[in-house]
Amino acid sequence: MKLKCIAFMLFPLIGFCQQNNSIPTDSVKTSNIFMLGEVIVTQHQNKDTLNRVTSKTMEAQNKIDVSRALNMLPGVTLTASGPRNESMVSIRGFDLRQVPVYMDGIPVYVPYDGYVDLARFTTFDLAAIDVSKGFSSVLYGPNSLGGAINLISRKPSKKLEYDGSLGMINSNGYRGNVNVGSNLGQFYVQGGFSYLDRNSTRMSSNFVPMKNEDGGERDNSYRTDQKISFKIGWTPNKKSEYALGYINQKGEKGNPVYAGSDTKNSLLVNPRFWQWPVWNKESYYFISNSNLDTKNSLKTRIYYDKFKNTLNSYDDNTYSKMTKGYAFQSLYDDYTFGGNVEYNTQIIPKNDFKFAVHFKEDVHREHNLGEPVRHFIDNTVLIGIEDVYKVSNKFTVIPGLSYNIRKNIEAQDYNSTTKVISDYPSADASDAYNAQIGLFYQLNQDQKLGATVSQKTRFATIKDRYSYRMGTAIPNPDLKPETALNYEVNYTSKFFDKLTFQTALFYSKLTDAILSVSNVQPGKAQMQNFGKADYKGIEAQAAYSILKNLSLNVNYTYIERKNITSPSIHFTDVPNTKVMGTVEYEPIKILRLIANAEFNSSRFSTSYGTRVPDYTLLNLYASGKILKNFSLDAGLNNIFDRNYSLVEGFPEEGRNFFVTLRFFN
Repeated sequence: MKLKCIAFMLFPLIGFCQQNNSIPTDSVKTSNIFMLGEVIVTQHQNKDTLNRVTSKTMEAQNKIDVSRALNMLPGVTLTASGPRNESMVSIRGFDLRQVPVYMDGIPVYVPYDGYVDLARFTTFDLAAIDVSKGFSSVLYGPNSLGGAINLISRKPSKKLEYDGSLGMINSNGYRGNVNVGSNLGQFYVQGGFSYLDRNSTRMSSNFVPMKNEDGGERDNSYRTDQKISFKIGWTPNKKSEYALGYINQKGEKGNPVYAGSDTKNSLLVNPRFWQWPVWNKESYYFISNSNLDTKNSLKTRIYYDKFKNTLNSYDDNTYSKMTKGYAFQSLYDDYTFGGNVEYNTQIIPKNDFKFAVHFKEDVHREHNLGEPVRHFIDNTVLIGIEDVYKVSNKFTVIPGLSYNIRKNIEAQDYNSTTKVISDYPSADASDAYNAQIGLFYQLNQDQKLGATVSQKTRFATIKDRYSYRMGTAIPNPDLKPETALNYEVNYTSKFFDKLTFQTALFYSKLTDAILSVSNVQPGKAQMQNFGKADYKGIEAQAAYSILKNLSLNVNYTYIERKNITSPSIHFTDVPNTKVMGTVEYEPIKILRLIANAEFNSSRFSTSYGTRVPDYTLLNLYASGKILKNFSLDAGLNNIFDRNYSLVEGFPEEGRNFFVTLRFFN
């Protein structure tokens, strides 16, 4: 179905739809948000729940990792890397290399390939998650080709705050967490601990046993994630704040074996028997905002982030030996350090002007067991300006401009035959300009219209430039940045304090897209700036307070992606249509019931045309307050036990349940 037909069908429903991703009371509950960790263009942005998920919403629907929480938003699609057992999302068709992930405005994506496994990031200590789509602040830094994702931590507002939970997931999974905070006026402290353990996930009873998977409990699908977070802050006055933070994540996971039937997929004949005993991340950061006077301020972020990762490839499904040619142990030992300084002035009437400088150094160190360590180092610098110009009480113009440059400092090659490490030929520095402008008009108190245009870029990752991809590719150190020109028109309205609605039409034109070009040499591919593509679509969201104790939330996304360069090569992982609806009912004050349904149309799983079929999921949740400081939550996901996949050969979990005891003050 063509885009214009979808739009024509949807717009008659504008009077029935809204922007809020949760019940109306949730959208204003922001007292626990660490506002110093936000990256906002205007002060109204943090009220835009079309692009924000709060902790209350995540808790109400038991979204315990970031990918599942983000999937609740329109324009966001849950995706996965099945062969690596990684959970990801796509934002309006852009993947996580093109939409970087931040924690309180600090980059946390993996230096080597730009990705991050969002299943390793649990939501237990988060206050909110913000998503910028296309038009994202240049103050985030480089590589925000399709937007940005910012995980925002908590900040206490009372002398003593605490909450936590203990829970069971199916019969073989457990979770527990506690958050404690104290605000003593000028000083505050916030800490959290969480633990999540699952022996396996349960497959749908409709799954047909395959060569390497007999059904029931999914083989090698275990996971364990532990997280400690701590933050201490000082607010000497109402307009200045200084905070030190620390995060320690430790994870391990299995990697379920391919269980599909695609004869073109090499995993059918040569399955991978992989496990990840180490997925550890440790972050230190300092954030400050200093008011120099009534019209000038200085904001800084300084960070140091370590990432260690171990992958074991075994001979077979006993996961006990590494003797065959494809067996190995791969070790990553990476770190990133950097910071940014942001100067803000309102000295010019009607203007809120910001100037920022970013610096980031990525260090990637890798080797297989028994081999020497190879080093890769990239330096990235950004200089950017952004202004919020209030032309009138109703009309605001927001321009932004940045210059980005990335220089490779070191890149080492390894010859497994001669056992010699050598340097790759030096590559020229790569640079790019980003520019954007947004126009926003307040039609009246309840209606707002906006239009944005942004040109964004993404530098090629270390993996894009230097990976041999297990002997199937040729490195290309001279890759240029890829570019996207993003357009958007959006509309927000509110009716009778009961119904709110937000919609956006979007279009992106990609040039110099980094794609794998086959047979550059016989049997070998190479990453090149070869691609042109168009993405276009519409998203809408509505929340309707039917009664005081009954609310409805619906969101809709439609997207078309066209590969102009090679139409026969399909874009993968993103369905054309996604619809999600939630009904929330409180029959009595201490009981809340939620029903959630989600539909995803079919999607391509491989570039040569393999598809996974559409699916519809129904989930039910209940929460009851049993004592003054305790509640009991329970839920059933995938009620109809649907056998579905995000990636062909890697089925998702069948029917599953949870029971959680929460405590709070």
